[in-house]
Amino acid sequence: MFRSRGFQWILGGLAVSLLAGGLQAKTITISCGAVGAEKQICEEGTRAWSEKTGHEVKVVSTPNSATERLSLYQQLFAARSGDVDVFQIDVVWPGMLASHLVDLSGYTGGAEDNHFEALVKNNTVDGSLVAMPWFTDAGVLYYRKDLLEKYGLEAPDTWQQLTSTAKTVMDKEREAGNDRFWGYVWQGRAYEGLTCNALEWVSSFNGGTIVNSEGEVTINNDRAAEALALASTWIGGISPRSVLNYTEEEARGVFQSGNALYMRNWPYAWSLAQSEDSPVKGKVGVVALPRGGDDGQHAGTLGGWQLAVSKYSDNVDEAADLVNFLTSYEEQKRRAIQGSYNPTIPDLYQDEEVLSAVPFFGELFETFKNGVPRPSSATGDQYGRVSNAFFNATHEVLAGKAEPEQALNKLDAQLKRLGRRGW
Repeated sequence: MFRSRGFQWILGGLAVSLLAGGLQAKTITISCGAVGAEKQICEEGTRAWSEKTGHEVKVVSTPNSATERLSLYQQLFAARSGDVDVFQIDVVWPGMLASHLVDLSGYTGGAEDNHFEALVKNNTVDGSLVAMPWFTDAGVLYYRKDLLEKYGLEAPDTWQQLTSTAKTVMDKEREAGNDRFWGYVWQGRAYEGLTCNALEWVSSFNGGTIVNSEGEVTINNDRAAEALALASTWIGGISPRSVLNYTEEEARGVFQSGNALYMRNWPYAWSLAQSEDSPVKGKVGVVALPRGGDDGQHAGTLGGWQLAVSKYSDNVDEAADLVNFLTSYEEQKRRAIQGSYNPTIPDLYQDEEVLSAVPFFGELFETFKNGVPRPSSATGDQYGRVSNAFFNATHEVLAGKAEPEQALNKLDAQLKRLGRRGW
């Protein structure tokens, strides 16, 4: 009873303080993803801001699929809805959504200067800072270091080595009794995640980035076809056919249960793989994604998420303050340590506590700093259609419905038609 009264007294004092200062406690709504521990870690951050300011925060979860999430956002913006104050937006969305977002430059006090310059530039549209960087990403390769050691193998440097070693270990593990074991799991569903995976394959083979910085369609080339041809051999070989419907979490579920040698995923999966109840705790290593042969390059698609404030919010000042708090050094450090979310502040990659929690942040710093961008800047409002066409063409090849050359010819024509309408 005493604790209850004490709690009520604290809340009452907080309300009096807010009112005495001419303020009114408000409720701010933020959209957060729910992949892995994402929603929980977001709720912890918003709770800290609530305790600091006296305002309440309602966290709403959104679809895990980036494609479905964008569609939901566009519906809300089309209705000029103020139901969500703060939006978590993908790194490729600022150009598409800018007209619905608040220019944050008047609220940050210059804090954006502490973040990766490329991300701030990405989030600045026609001179307006429409989003603040929250965490960055690049695709990485997870591997079972205990199994590679068991069979005298090393982490692959090329996709061809990955294919070979995955088959070797898969066959031996199945012979030993684990008939559910696979060589490689990744994101193969027809959605934005497949765009990220396939762009990594194509770029690693020096096949370009779908559309170049000048807006020219470049995807229809022999190197891109070679990359897709190799990936198609994985289906039913070293990867289950069901990978054609995998997103990040399905891939993580198989790998973390101990039933795969390799996994392509984002850095968030590290802290979950190392959790106390993880069957693979202490058995996992992380390296850059493989090259497309000896003359190829390591390529991880640039990912990551930003925080933006809706122009239709009734609480712009408070929403912008929440964005400042969640993207700050202290909060990004907490998120890095607890959830292995990549900071967007370079100084945190030299922080000893962060590097102790996530050692590969330091080892793969250049991978995260120089991730391969999707062609959202070059294609502007048309990026959604570009990505949709690319992941559907890739999915057809993977599913055995089209040969790489045939799919790329068709894709080339589609993208050029879009380009003629104006990026």
